[in-house]
Amino acid sequence: MDKETKNKVAYIIAVISEFASAHSLTNAQSYRYLERFKGLDFVNRFYNVEHTLPFEDVVEDLTAYCHRKGGALV
Repeated sequence: MDKETKNKVAYIIAVISEFASAHSLTNAQSYRYLERFKGLDFVNRFYNVEHTLPFEDVVEDLTAYCHRKGGALV
């Protein structure tokens, strides 16, 4: 695995953890929620921008995006 891919994977794992903390979820619940409402696709697609932002902003972006895709967390 190349360095860029490793960095992206590590970042996505961190985002899942931060999202879990922000919404009082376990990491497993956070992963399933983000997978179900396309949040992981969002992070993967916009990694180049999202990884430059503070985690608070990324969690806000994901929360809003997943809510638009049918998620109940606000």
